[in-house]
Amino acid sequence: MAKGAVMLLVLFTVLSAVSEAHRPGNRALAHGRRPGADPAAPTHLHFYFHDSSRGASPSAMRVAGPANVPLQTLFGAVYVMDDPLTERPELGSAAVGRAQGVYIGADQTAMGFLQVMNLVLTSGPYNGSSLTVLGRNNPLADVREMPITGGTGAFRFARGYAQARTHTMDLKTGDANVEYNVYVMH
Repeated sequence: MAKGAVMLLVLFTVLSAVSEAHRPGNRALAHGRRPGADPAAPTHLHFYFHDSSRGASPSAMRVAGPANVPLQTLFGAVYVMDDPLTERPELGSAAVGRAQGVYIGADQTAMGFLQVMNLVLTSGPYNGSSLTVLGRNNPLADVREMPITGGTGAFRFARGYAQARTHTMDLKTGDANVEYNVYVMH
């Protein structure tokens, strides 16, 4: 009987500790949040995305789609990317990570892509973590917004959004340099 009472007390103590750890706002589940950071404030990341389909080592390639893709929309074309992310607009500036995923021409009337990518961070305080972006990207719009749907490492349970602004774009080649501002809760 005494053994059963001790086991019940231990079980109650463990359940209480687990329940407290999962209480909203508890710092125990912050998963890599910066020390002293406001848990209600989003983390802001800023970088440049470099997408190039030319040269000896392109960072994006068309892998599927119709033979005669309409150039105004690229409807039906499927591209795979592994694009560098840098601190500044210059490709030679400090690397912060890679944008890895696909974009698909999904609009029949204007250029609009379904973009699915992981922003894999390779330097700084979030080295080894990633964010997942899934949404519509209209590269001809001044600003477009795509949702952050998750993440890994410091960004477990991430949610937020990415704002993309085209810095430069060559309409003949499709090469683009895009500024990203990412705001994420984690």
